[in-house]
Amino acid sequence: MQADQNSRLLQDDLGYAFADDALLLEALCHKSYSNERPGKNVACNERLEFLGDAVLDLVVSRYLFHRYPEAREGEMTRIRAEVVNEKGLARVARRLQLGRFLLLGRGEERSGGRDKDSLLANALEALLGAVFCDGGFEPARGLIETLLAEVISEAAQRRQGIDHKTRLQEITQARHGRVPEYVLLGEEGPVHQREYTVEVRLADSPLGRGFGSTKKKAEQKAALAAIKNLADNGQ
Repeated sequence: MQADQNSRLLQDDLGYAFADDALLLEALCHKSYSNERPGKNVACNERLEFLGDAVLDLVVSRYLFHRYPEAREGEMTRIRAEVVNEKGLARVARRLQLGRFLLLGRGEERSGGRDKDSLLANALEALLGAVFCDGGFEPARGLIETLLAEVISEAAQRRQGIDHKTRLQEITQARHGRVPEYVLLGEEGPVHQREYTVEVRLADSPLGRGFGSTKKKAEQKAALAAIKNLADNGQ
């Protein structure tokens, strides 16, 4: 009874009614919950999260393409990366009070899982994947644009004078708990026409390279390349 009531409350908040309630249940089920019920065939939300992540990237990219016709590729990449990162998605999930609907195992419940950025962001992606499976692209697109229009607008308004290094650090800290490192790979040309090559790395793994007439410019370009690579790879 309580589960049915919660399901109706969430669907009312979303403005979307599921034809298949099992998809909604799966989207809300963390692996800690299903792991505590071996043999009962309780599916966790990881597969729907994978699908929802792809749908989210497509819809946000499409929205930016049409909504900001003057924005260049790098700018659209920056906005998308800012909107769909863990911190940004968790913010939207909290607005929906999604945490109260999650199905968690006892350990996650005790450790405050209902308010963890990672669990909330993953659950939101799974929920979007469930809507896509249940109703197709158009309902998923409409819901994503409704949920994210405000944060997309806020990100777009910050496009002037963006510090790509600061933005990259925010992304890597939110997603991986680490800060990037900038490595000077080389410098060429005469003193008055130097060109520097910088590579940005995360835990010794290269994320992107940049070139510039100063080290600072090369670092900024490397950070922008890294933001693009992370967004393209869904990291």
